[in-house]
Amino acid sequence: MAGRRTGGLGKGLDALIPNKAGGPSKEPAKKTRSAVVKKDKPTEKDNPAAERLVKISSVEPNLNQPRRHFDEDALLELSESIKQYGVLQPLLVSDKKDYFEIIAGERRWRAAKMAGLKEVPVVVKEFTDQEIVEISLIENIQREDLNPIEEAMAYKRLMEEFHLKQDEIADRVAKSRTAVTNSMRLLKLSSKVQEMVIADMISAGHARALLGISDEALQETTAMKVFDEKLSVRETEKLVKNLVSPAKKVKTERNTAEDAIYESLEEKMKGIMGTKVSIQRKKNNKGKIEIEYYSRDELERIIDLFESIR
Repeated sequence: MAGRRTGGLGKGLDALIPNKAGGPSKEPAKKTRSAVVKKDKPTEKDNPAAERLVKISSVEPNLNQPRRHFDEDALLELSESIKQYGVLQPLLVSDKKDYFEIIAGERRWRAAKMAGLKEVPVVVKEFTDQEIVEISLIENIQREDLNPIEEAMAYKRLMEEFHLKQDEIADRVAKSRTAVTNSMRLLKLSSKVQEMVIADMISAGHARALLGISDEALQETTAMKVFDEKLSVRETEKLVKNLVSPAKKVKTERNTAEDAIYESLEEKMKGIMGTKVSIQRKKNNKGKIEIEYYSRDELERIIDLFESIR
C-alpha cells in the first residue's frame, strides 16, 4: 500500500476508536472486562464514544459493507484467540435504536460468535452514510482483507452514490490515483473472470492483462489457460497480445539484448504513466508509442501528466 496521507479518513481507524494504553498491549488481555459497565443501551449521561459491552445478539452487520468473503480458517483461528484473550479491539458501531450496526469489526464479531461469546466490546459513534462506506473500506484495506473485486466495487460505490472523484477517493484511502484507477478497471472483466479473481485463481495483475481481450468468451477461456498453465503476468500479457493482433506478427531477426532494452523501456513508461504502454518498432530506428486509457478521468490524468513536463 502507498504511504498513508495525513488528511481525511486515510489517517486510519485508530483516530476513531479510543486506545486507553496508547497502543496494543503486549500482555494477554483478561477474559473479563470488569472495568466496563455492562449495559445494552447508553444513557444520556454516558459518553457515546466510550467503550462498553453489549449483547452480541444486539449487534448486526452492515449489509452494504464492501467485504463479502470471509476466510473460514482465518475466522476459526481468530475465534480460538478470542476464547483465550477476549476481543482486544472494540467494534465500531452505529446505534440504530433497536440494534447496533457494525461500521468496522465484522470479522471480530463473526469470530466472537464462533467462540460462543455472549457480549462484545463496542464503541458507539454516528457517521454519515458516506463516512460509513469510507471507514469500512479503510479498515479492510489496512488489514488487506478485501479481494481486488470487492475493493473495486467499493470505489465504484463512492463514485456513483456519493459523487467522489478518483483523486478524492485516493486521498481518503491513502492510495495513489493510479492504484484506484487500475483497481476499478477490473470491473470491466466478465463476471466469470471476476469470480476467478475473487477465488484467487488469478491475480489482479493477470486480470488487468486480460482486459486487452474484448470478447468475453475468449477472455474467459484465456483466463482458464492462465490458471491451468500457471502463467506469469508477463507471459499473460504476451499471450493476450498474440491473441488480439496475430496479423501484426512480423518475423524479423532482432537482437535479444535489444528486445530486452525495449521491454525495460516499456516497463519504465508503464510505471510513469500508470497504464499500459507499448513501443512498436519499425525499420530505420523508427516506431510509435501507444498509451492506453480506460476512462475519461484517466485520459485527463495522462494529459495533466504531459502538461506537467513543460
